[in-house]
Amino acid sequence: MKKNIIIILSLFFLLPMHICAEEKIQVTLNKCVDGDTAWFNLNDEKIKTRFLAIDTPESTNKVEAYGKEASEYTCSLLENAKKIEIEYDVNSDKVDKYERHLVWVFVDGNLLQKQIIENGFAEVAYLYGDYKYTEELQQAEKVAKQNHVGMWNNDEKNDFYFYLALAIMIILIIYLLFPKKRKKIQSKVKSTLKQEIKKRIS
Repeated sequence: MKKNIIIILSLFFLLPMHICAEEKIQVTLNKCVDGDTAWFNLNDEKIKTRFLAIDTPESTNKVEAYGKEASEYTCSLLENAKKIEIEYDVNSDKVDKYERHLVWVFVDGNLLQKQIIENGFAEVAYLYGDYKYTEELQQAEKVAKQNHVGMWNNDEKNDFYFYLALAIMIILIIYLLFPKKRKKIQSKVKSTLKQEIKKRIS
């Protein structure tokens, strides 16, 4: 009988600990870093956080397409928020190898990761477990792709191929009309195309 009571009491005290892992914790913004990273004030501690399950284009050490827009969007929401909360996921590590806290972030009751994806500034990434809001994020990403929002907008890519095709047509006309200048034109075009392709890849 005593043994059973001890087991029941142990479960009683352990249960709240499990629930706490999924509870939202109110924090205040210390510093917004970029589209998926921020520093928060938690009680008397300053913690660096990495937003769970998303990846935004770079905007700090290396600037990628939509990186600046992603950073501005995230920072604007955080800086103007009336209430910010974080939530740890029971199926994720609490911190990563860089000592960043891996969290879900809520701005005025809305899941920040989902908002960033909906606006085309992030993709679902770094899934190392069955995380709580993964399905919501994947659905939001699907819709953003279908609507060609933000980083899923193909207009720039289409423009590049249009101008590339136009350039090839012009080159062919010049090539046929001015046979004496063929080698010079050919060399110049190759050099220009190589530079443009490098820009697009980098």
